[in-house]
Amino acid sequence: MFNNTDQLSVKALRMLSVDQVQAANSGHPGLPLGVAPMAYVLWQNFLNANPKDSKWVNRDRFVLSPGHGSALLYSLLHLAGYDLPLEELKQFRQIDSKTAGHPEYGLTDGVEATTGPLGQGIGMSVGMAMAEKHLAAKYNRQGFPIMDHYTYAICSDGEMMEGISHEAASLAGHYGLDKLIMLYDSNDISLDGPLANSFNEDIKGRFEAYDWNYLRVEDGNDLDQVNAAIEQAKSQHDKPTIIEVKTIIGHGSPLAGTNKIHGAPMKPDQLEELHKYYDWNEPAFSVPSEVYDQFDSKIGARGAEADDAWHKMFAAYQDKYPELSEQFVKDFKGEIDTDFSFLPQYKDGDKKASRASGSEVLQSMAENLDVLWGGSADLFASNKTEINDSDRFSKENPAGRNLWFGVREFGEATILNGIALHGGTRVYGSTFLAFSDYMRSAIRLSALQKLPVIYVFTHDSIAVGEDGPTHEPVEQVVSLQAIPNVEVIRPADANEVKYAWQRAVTATDHPTVLILSRQGLPALPGARTQPDGSSKGGYVISPQTGEKPEAIIMASGSEVQLAIAAQQQLADQGKDVSVVSMPSIVLFSEQSQQYQDSVLPKDVRARVSIEMGSTQAWGRYVGLDGACMGIDTFGLSGNGDEVVKRYGFTTEKVIEKVNSVINR
Repeated sequence: MFNNTDQLSVKALRMLSVDQVQAANSGHPGLPLGVAPMAYVLWQNFLNANPKDSKWVNRDRFVLSPGHGSALLYSLLHLAGYDLPLEELKQFRQIDSKTAGHPEYGLTDGVEATTGPLGQGIGMSVGMAMAEKHLAAKYNRQGFPIMDHYTYAICSDGEMMEGISHEAASLAGHYGLDKLIMLYDSNDISLDGPLANSFNEDIKGRFEAYDWNYLRVEDGNDLDQVNAAIEQAKSQHDKPTIIEVKTIIGHGSPLAGTNKIHGAPMKPDQLEELHKYYDWNEPAFSVPSEVYDQFDSKIGARGAEADDAWHKMFAAYQDKYPELSEQFVKDFKGEIDTDFSFLPQYKDGDKKASRASGSEVLQSMAENLDVLWGGSADLFASNKTEINDSDRFSKENPAGRNLWFGVREFGEATILNGIALHGGTRVYGSTFLAFSDYMRSAIRLSALQKLPVIYVFTHDSIAVGEDGPTHEPVEQVVSLQAIPNVEVIRPADANEVKYAWQRAVTATDHPTVLILSRQGLPALPGARTQPDGSSKGGYVISPQTGEKPEAIIMASGSEVQLAIAAQQQLADQGKDVSVVSMPSIVLFSEQSQQYQDSVLPKDVRARVSIEMGSTQAWGRYVGLDGACMGIDTFGLSGNGDEVVKRYGFTTEKVIEKVNSVINR
């Protein structure tokens, strides 16, 4: 089936990848040399993608999960005709190039996901396959399979060891994601040495236990064997498939089969031996014209034909189903109706935990925004994030909008990223704030990829009480705030919750974290009347009576009501102070200096911050003359109200602290 031109093309893939590493004097030649044959077969014979229309919505998705092998992906993209000229490959791993050390979504045409942290590409692939299955159930009609594509991933030995691979693969099997095919580069070598030193799992038994289809290719250099395995994987329609492909890391180099070829360029004599092994006499970054022709005649032609056929089908679909097609286009553009008049209204004094008001807002959002779906890590009852009038997403009912992630927080977050990368929906996920630590690495990738994923974290403070310090978040808020491009919002009441959800569902280039309480919070007059202030991250929710406050009390979440209570008692003592609600320090810091100064006048240096968590984020606003009321230790187990009092979050203690800064 495969001819000499195919073999030449595989050699060109290998050598072009090695050329990048050698030119940069940095990178990972081992994976491209071992994996090039399987990648070539997949791209040439199976991948339906149009390099000239790289955002075509029904394209197959391809994820190189071990992102350290990026040189191979860049070689594939270049040869296939994506917008990645040879000059960019020559700038591999250099500042401002499109060929970063690990693939970056949004930087390089054709890169479907940012990968490198091992295992997360597997989770994102699962998310992509889930999105495809969900959208197919939602939009496809008889004779019109407008959402009908595969998700392919290449994974590695290292990823099989990462816990995330277990979480994501387990859920993929449970959901029967039959259009997910994963090729496993099984070379028995990890970075430090032989894989047997740390890993000897029965991959076949493991994945069959997950309810995957397992196939094996004994010789990863045999193009026919790889081709037959992928064909077999595509012939079954009830479960995902893993194809274990036995390869030799660094194949053809004198260091082949050892960890020494994993992550370093070759020495001149080693490179010379590699060229002799493959009988390769081309200068660096030279590709025979027949290789370009081969890629163009296969993936280029096939992708263009499939793309054109799909658009013709979609035109007919638009004629027959105008409303559905209009919504489909709108969803993939990421457009959200910004008229939120349908959201619930909250009267002053209404007391609700922000997780409860968050649930009410979510129900209203879900009723009016069919594009929204999401789930929880086995905490729907506690997070209150289940969509009431929808079914559970399942193998039998992929149209369901409630995602049961089970107790798989890290897997959940990587899958959310994959769903967002796929496009066509808006997705959220939830758990307890204390357990957001399990997700943090994936939240970081949400931010790096500029994905508008919504994270809902409840049980936001030591007020959790009896569950004790294991469940009482202290450092989590400031930890999440420290991640660039993440908007963290901790609302003070139901109205701030409403405004926070509005920001979250209309975000386009960053994830949003909503931090909600278990304890009841009264609706505050200032929050209801100042949506613009809330949307700026901080505002004067309860002003002083005079021209200038004697002191400023800043707070977020449940502590805002405490600040207002202290303000009222301070007024009885003749102290005129203002209260600032700061639902998002991150967002407030992005406002103009003029706005920040209007909320926090520079000449008012008596300032107190109140937050039942780490004080680290407040220093820049409290200043040298102010004081922070927070918790820089762990919590304790006991009645929630008593725990809060034990840590000094009482009106009396706030008044005492404010007086101390006024009298300095």
